[in-house]
Amino acid sequence: MISPLIKRGLRLLGNTELSFSSKNSTFFDLEKYSHNTAIITESSKRLSYKVLLDASRHIGKHIKKRCLVFLVCNNCFASVAGYLGFMQTKAVPVLINHTINNTFLYNLLEAYKPEYIFLPTEIPVSNINCKMVSSFDSHKLLKTDYNIDYTLHEDLALLLSTSGSTGSQKFVRQSYNNINSNAEAIAQYLEISSADSPITTMPMSYTYTLSIINSHLLKGASIILTDATLMEKRFWETLRDNNATTFGGVPYTFEMLKKLRFERMNLPDLKYITQAGGKLSIELSAEFADICHDKGIKFFVMYGQTEASPRMSYLPWKYARTKVGSIGIAIPGGKFWLEDENGNVIKENDTMGELVYQGENVTMGYAGSCFDLQKGDENKGILYTGDLAERNADGFYFITGRKKRFLKMYGNRVNLDEIEDLIRTAGYDCVCTGTDDNLKIYLTELDDKDQIVSYIAKRTGINRAGFSLEYIDKIPRNESGKVQYSALV
Repeated sequence: MISPLIKRGLRLLGNTELSFSSKNSTFFDLEKYSHNTAIITESSKRLSYKVLLDASRHIGKHIKKRCLVFLVCNNCFASVAGYLGFMQTKAVPVLINHTINNTFLYNLLEAYKPEYIFLPTEIPVSNINCKMVSSFDSHKLLKTDYNIDYTLHEDLALLLSTSGSTGSQKFVRQSYNNINSNAEAIAQYLEISSADSPITTMPMSYTYTLSIINSHLLKGASIILTDATLMEKRFWETLRDNNATTFGGVPYTFEMLKKLRFERMNLPDLKYITQAGGKLSIELSAEFADICHDKGIKFFVMYGQTEASPRMSYLPWKYARTKVGSIGIAIPGGKFWLEDENGNVIKENDTMGELVYQGENVTMGYAGSCFDLQKGDENKGILYTGDLAERNADGFYFITGRKKRFLKMYGNRVNLDEIEDLIRTAGYDCVCTGTDDNLKIYLTELDDKDQIVSYIAKRTGINRAGFSLEYIDKIPRNESGKVQYSALV
């Protein structure tokens, strides 16, 4: 009997459908949009693609080509200009949210040893030696004194975090071809044009938001940048004042929209909205499909992972009400199939198996430190998603569960094993389970509950409303000592 691992290897070697580009594009050809508005700030200032490109070149000229740069970013012009500047000079940016805990940031710096750091002026950098190289708008560029004893693979373009705010050193390695192919596919199925104006609803460092930025830059659209949340009045003022045509959201976003009575809002410029970052409940998906239909707004449900740069599927808006709960079909250029636990391809419909994806947007692999940045493409265009799914007779896919221990918390993927390790480090014996946006933490002691709650919220960055604590006498384990998570459900 051939093992599943060997089967996978044979499939990779025998695959003739893959067609990867060997060129390392320095991002998109944006000069053709010079006179278009590229960025709209929260104060409604409109900046052209020419201004954006000039700013990106100004930032990029201060760094050495082909180096690692930590881009500590927020949703502002300087961060986008820095991102473009580093990409165009063939530097490799590592995108990090500006709200990162100082300890987490220091640990990442020590693990990856970037040559430069580009970050908001008000954020201090302590415990490492660095000097000011340049400043731009609200950001500063620092040169570190790390000994650069590692190399960057020629295809490596970008590093993005896989685990939200838990401070994990694990990043996904994206190539230029990964970014370009996914931006092209998204722009195609959403029919993005220069007339579109998306508004940000999530941090730029989040893979979903970055894909929105990339796909709209590709088509010369105008991106409205704001750090305001949907629960803030200024978000809606910015959206209306600047005639936003689209926005994206994770399941939590749609829960907020429901509370805000989205169906009563008068938003005549809104053409379509997208949903990704976790599975939307059947009830909420059906409700928003109806609301959007009544308001003449196209509603796209999508599915992806950071490992796929990040989109893998979309549900065409025409099926939003008739295929409720489906992640739809593979994006242009992509392909899905299902495999059973023995690695055999499942050909029957309505049969559950692991969802496998193939496409040029599948990333090169993971990195845990700077020494992994010399690695080439380890995935060869095929991604085993870790999600269980079924395919119906019409060819639409439905996620039925998770194979691995991950949750989506307000759009960020959280590794339950990492959360357990963080809590145990503080001296508490625990196990974690739950569903998306609902983390359950079981502890064998709850004497200082408030202190535990504060510690978890501070160390993980997870909103207090997103997790609950429960007391158990002892952690259930089987004879070999493995935790029996099923006993906790």
